[in-house]
Amino acid sequence: MQYDCIIVGGGIAGLQAAIQLGRYKHKVLVIDSNHGRSTLCKSYHNILGWPDGISGQDLRQIGKRQAEKIGVEFQSEIVDSAKKMDKGFLLTVKTGLQYETKRLLLATGVMDRIPAFPELLNCLGISVYVCPDCDGYEVKNKRTIVMGAGNVGAKMALTLSYWTNDLVYINHEQTEISEQLINELHVHRIQYVNEAIQKVMEENSYLQGVILKSGQEITGERGFVAFGGNEVKSALAKQLGVEVLENQHIVVHPRTKMTNIRHVWAAGDVVAHSEQVTIAMGDGSGAAIWIHKSLMDEREV
Repeated sequence: MQYDCIIVGGGIAGLQAAIQLGRYKHKVLVIDSNHGRSTLCKSYHNILGWPDGISGQDLRQIGKRQAEKIGVEFQSEIVDSAKKMDKGFLLTVKTGLQYETKRLLLATGVMDRIPAFPELLNCLGISVYVCPDCDGYEVKNKRTIVMGAGNVGAKMALTLSYWTNDLVYINHEQTEISEQLINELHVHRIQYVNEAIQKVMEENSYLQGVILKSGQEITGERGFVAFGGNEVKSALAKQLGVEVLENQHIVVHPRTKMTNIRHVWAAGDVVAHSEQVTIAMGDGSGAAIWIHKSLMDEREV
């Protein structure tokens, strides 16, 4: 059996595309590892219609149920390989099963590099954040701890100084920082700590502060994580010869979201754009519309 479209990635972009394609009555399969950025965030705050926030898991579940109602199929698998065939693509998953499709949408996303403190995961989206465009507002006038590495963390602290004047930057990995950024931290009165964190303190998903290796406690109401080196999940794209940037993000046509490889699209955070849920939704819908157009063009030939 051949699907009209397989979507690799069941996050926000993938689900939005699945809903759009399902409403076009196409035969669609979503293959999802259930281990993406949207599975971790406990609350998105900047989405139209959710003024009190909604968790990534809740949004995913709502989207999955909506897609299933219109016939979209789901498989919880990890895609190991993607191969171009004469009339479509062949995907092989980790368990060895294979799936054929006429069109392929890569919505594989990005995974943030977050240190292995379980307390941080409890706080993500509620009192600890990764994206200043999404959640800078949440630290407004609050004592905020930036946990990061080198220049990446320093730049995050400086960005957040737009919302709060009470900032501490902890260079957890003690990575070198440029002299210019050190000076800018000083100018903005951002406390700089060049020491590793031993423990993160939280209560009911709200950050309380951190304990450094030296035993010193630093208190804070909110936190940001900024370590850099996030994993851009574009390995399948590379297998198919899809163009990626130096930072590993996939290049797509700005209107159609198709890659340089015919009948391969990409949407969401794996694409080079500002990484936000609302943009991922738009990407998913846009890609689905042009996937539908291409299938209709083929039918008319």
